[in-house]
Amino acid sequence: MRIVSLLPSATEIVYALGLGEQLVGVSHECDFPPEAKTKSVLTKAEINSAYPSRQIDAAVKEKVHKGIGIYHLDQELLKKVNPDLILTQELCEVCAVSFSEVKKAVRILDSDTKIVSLEPKRLGDILDNIKTVGEIAGRQAEAAKLVAELQQRIDNVKAITKDVDFRPTTLCLDWMDPPYAAGHWVPEMVEIAGGVDSFGATGQTSVEITWERVIEADPERIIVMPCGFDIPRTIKEIGLLKSVKGWNQISAVRNSRAYIADGNSYFSRPGPRVVTGLEILAEIIQSDYFIDVAPANSYQWI
Repeated sequence: MRIVSLLPSATEIVYALGLGEQLVGVSHECDFPPEAKTKSVLTKAEINSAYPSRQIDAAVKEKVHKGIGIYHLDQELLKKVNPDLILTQELCEVCAVSFSEVKKAVRILDSDTKIVSLEPKRLGDILDNIKTVGEIAGRQAEAAKLVAELQQRIDNVKAITKDVDFRPTTLCLDWMDPPYAAGHWVPEMVEIAGGVDSFGATGQTSVEITWERVIEADPERIIVMPCGFDIPRTIKEIGLLKSVKGWNQISAVRNSRAYIADGNSYFSRPGPRVVTGLEILAEIIQSDYFIDVAPANSYQWI
């Protein structure tokens, strides 16, 4: 089977199931595991990711308003790699090439290509997606084993936080300028990790919020995890937060409980490493119960 993955999370699933040799094409964002970067790159972004956050947000909103795609799909290269299976998504028009563009591009292929759209909104959906890819690609046993291992890690966190006495209010920032509260699976992760997310909603998209609301809510934990940003990229704009009027008076900041996390690796990609993201949140939110469970350099204090 010849597989094309247009999602970084799907690429991670493909490799986790031992299908790396069958992967013939990826998106420009597929960089994990490192072997993914050796595959043919079928997409490119129409917006420069080096732009400041405010400029990226404005450019995205303008293109979405005009019905213009944010990503370009190389149809000729797609025809050349000639996949049997394309893994893509419809969940977020900002996250990957549009589903309609993929369907349109497939018309130029000679083969009967199968398109599978992965649409996770919760942790359970992410595990189901792993099973789906496994079933389609003939890796059911590998998928079942991986899902069982991930579920056990989730259950381990749940068991520890089930009866904690203190659940700190927590803000997970999916974007800094303007500020967005993380949605989809992240609020659920916060709850499992022993916190209370009063900004985002499980299963719903990330939502733009105001700094006035943040300051009024006075969260006890803040985790900055911008979609698509690693820690060095986030640090470049951390001055945006420090310049917010009232920032230093927020409980999380005042008590040294504000953090930067690697959003790109552990939170914005709904693949196996999201469970590592859960463990990172547990160490941040319930630090008395979780010690050294997060990978090195996966988060740091602001």
